[in-house]
Amino acid sequence: MELAKHYDHLAAENKWYPWWMQQGYFRSVPDGREPFTVVIPPPNVTGVLHMGHMLNNTIQDVLVRRARMQGKNACWVPGTDHASIATEAKVVRLLAEQGIKKSAIGREKFLEHAHAWKDKYGGVILEQLKKLGASCDWDRTRFTMEPKLSEAVLDVFIDLHKKGLVYRGQRMVNWDPVALTAVSDEEVVHKEVNSRLFHVRYAVEGEKDAWVTIATTRPETILGDSAIAVHPEDERYAHLKGKRALVPLIGRSVPIIFDEYVEREFGTGALKVTPAHDVNDYELGKKHKLETIDILEANGTLSAAAQLYVGEDRFAARKKIVKELEEKGHLVKIEDIKNKVGYSERTDAVIEPRLSLQWFVKMSELAKPALEVVLDGRVKLHPQKFTNTYKYWMENVRDWCISRQLWWGQQIPAWYNDAGDAAVCRTESEAIAQFKAAGQSTTGIKQDEDVVDTWFSSWLWPISVFDGFENPDNADIKYYYPTNDLVTAPEILFFWVARMIMAGLEYRDEVPFKNVYLTGIVRDKQGRKMSKSLGNSPDPLELIEKFGADGVRVGMLLTSPAGNDLPYDDSLCEQGRNFSNKIWNAFRLVKGWSVADKAQPASSEAAVAWMRSRIARSTAEIDGLFDQFRISEALMATYKLIWDDLCSWYLESIKPAFVGGVGEPIDKTTYEATIALFEDVLKLLHPFMPFLSEEVWHLLRDRKDREDIIITAWPKGGEGDAKLDAEMQHAFDLVTSVRNMRNEKGMSPKEAIDVQAKGRAPMRAAVSALVSKLANVGTIAEVETVAQGAITFLVGTTEYAVDLGGELDTEAEVKKAEAELAHLRGFLSSVEKKLGNERFVSGAPPAVLENERKKKADAEAKIKALEERLAVLK
Repeated sequence: MELAKHYDHLAAENKWYPWWMQQGYFRSVPDGREPFTVVIPPPNVTGVLHMGHMLNNTIQDVLVRRARMQGKNACWVPGTDHASIATEAKVVRLLAEQGIKKSAIGREKFLEHAHAWKDKYGGVILEQLKKLGASCDWDRTRFTMEPKLSEAVLDVFIDLHKKGLVYRGQRMVNWDPVALTAVSDEEVVHKEVNSRLFHVRYAVEGEKDAWVTIATTRPETILGDSAIAVHPEDERYAHLKGKRALVPLIGRSVPIIFDEYVEREFGTGALKVTPAHDVNDYELGKKHKLETIDILEANGTLSAAAQLYVGEDRFAARKKIVKELEEKGHLVKIEDIKNKVGYSERTDAVIEPRLSLQWFVKMSELAKPALEVVLDGRVKLHPQKFTNTYKYWMENVRDWCISRQLWWGQQIPAWYNDAGDAAVCRTESEAIAQFKAAGQSTTGIKQDEDVVDTWFSSWLWPISVFDGFENPDNADIKYYYPTNDLVTAPEILFFWVARMIMAGLEYRDEVPFKNVYLTGIVRDKQGRKMSKSLGNSPDPLELIEKFGADGVRVGMLLTSPAGNDLPYDDSLCEQGRNFSNKIWNAFRLVKGWSVADKAQPASSEAAVAWMRSRIARSTAEIDGLFDQFRISEALMATYKLIWDDLCSWYLESIKPAFVGGVGEPIDKTTYEATIALFEDVLKLLHPFMPFLSEEVWHLLRDRKDREDIIITAWPKGGEGDAKLDAEMQHAFDLVTSVRNMRNEKGMSPKEAIDVQAKGRAPMRAAVSALVSKLANVGTIAEVETVAQGAITFLVGTTEYAVDLGGELDTEAEVKKAEAELAHLRGFLSSVEKKLGNERFVSGAPPAVLENERKKKADAEAKIKALEERLAVLK
């Protein structure tokens, strides 16, 4: 069969993905095997594939494919999130383009449009994930707003309300004045912007020419001030105890309060207190029983309570207020500053802290056990450094605002009568029964207009995807839950991960997963987060078309250790593609050899044994790295095994000689061993590069039905042959040294040379024969003293010499030896410093200490040999 000169990634991808699907390899049903379960962090139904998805889902697929090869029942559940705000915004825009207003058509009609949009455009991202090679069980695809999952959300809301963990109250929320809804903290993007800090003076009531100056970036909120606050130990303001101040422009009399919350050193040491428009001010207001004056309407215009500029937009009013403050002598100065301002992720509107009547979940009770399971290791965070972040959040948890002023989502199961009483239940008839039982009015009953926060559905995801709320004892939930690994981003560690742990413990008394792998953020070369608005994010599908899915997968993982940001550049995917080509070319080389039934050379026998040993040891190393969730390093170990050991050394070691321009045949024993070795490295490669590995696997030899690599057993690691490994490494270093010497002296590689070893060369005969083949060495003679005038070099601690029979440039050799000696002495000094450090010696693992001691002994032996060589030269 004629093999293509270049690997055709598109042909392989288009061939193997449908084949895997057709064979049902991604399908999982409960059986007697050990389950390995992963639930996808559900992407927004509105979304398209971006670089963050690429990284996250590549890691998930690597874990799932390896588990499948280990004989586990791998189940990767896909799905999408209904994304309340994002989806509603898209549908509102779509309707606006048709001249339709959301408010004009009503809730029912709007939801019809939203469902139609979702059915037509939603879930595109899942189709795109197939291009990446994601081996999800697509028959299990779920959607957070499908009927069963929505019912689970409503049941949990009602249950938590019964337990006193869901309540309705007026609290400060992040308010989006464009979307007209409360938004969660994770939906607020904090941007550093150029701002102005206005220093404004307030008259002290009843005193002539007595003023208190405060500084604010939001002068419009002055109209809602209820107090001025200073620190009780600030001597500058001690004389103001019991006094009041007058709010500029409107003359409202407010108390001057004293509270330790105020930072004396910050600004003027005095601050305005506006309980309705600042989270901290709200807390101060509650503590000091201050009036709460809400000067903003839901749409960001000034309300009647502001008294001035009523109905005007907050930013237009700001300009007018500043002008009036200046005209009336209240504006002391304006400073240009940079500060962080919160913007709505969806509408890009500046967020307003706003007092609003909302539904909340009491978090402190749920947080305690969720913290405990992370601290005691029942849930492990990778990398572990995030445990402290998690602990801080959980110990400082605030109640969770779960109501959203939207229509797309699960409508809150709460009903109100004309007196404003509330009943939490599924139906109107249940509400009437509750009102009757409480002796309350049963007229004018209406359901709450709001929906629950999207996160209130996704925190149930690991249970709800297996219908664990509908039937807590069904076969799926009992078999697949708790899941194994969750791969997600650190920025939603609290907003999603922690809440899933809370829900798992509350509803199944079990953690939802055992490991949480936290990826970094994909950034561009300038360190900026990739985003549509910056135009710095490449189209992943274009990358896949250009570099191949495998090339992109490798590129994404090459520099992405857990928890560390990925500095992305197209050259990474190019490196991935080059790796594909390297493997393809190595495969073509092997398949291009003719095979003869002849004796196996001793050098080939040694090379085969060494490669087997390297694969065994590398497999053990790779397994260890997987166990520690060091996925990027596991890829690197696989990469080096294939590029360095298989391609650069092994294939060169067994390659048949060319005689008269024609390649001699390879012996059958070595050839068959090479095919088996190639198969082993392809198995290790498969989780990272599924398409290439499957393609080459089938071309290496004929396969029977269901002999695909995707379900082939993962190789077993082992100790290998350490002695042979050391000998072969010595041989390769010797080959490199001889080649370097030839280059320095301008010698042809075709010219055979003899080598002398001072003392014993640490290689068996078969390995020495390999040196002869690779470096064109005639003999390696073991001698007591090397020839006078020979060129010498060290390999490990063994001195080798090549007698070229000419005049040796003694001066150049001395210079070279002295430079090497200086380097070794410096190296030895650093090792000795380490071993002389008591803290290092007492804290380092035995294997690390042993390695450092070996480095010291090797350096000392090399220094001794070089000093002896210099004495001879001089």
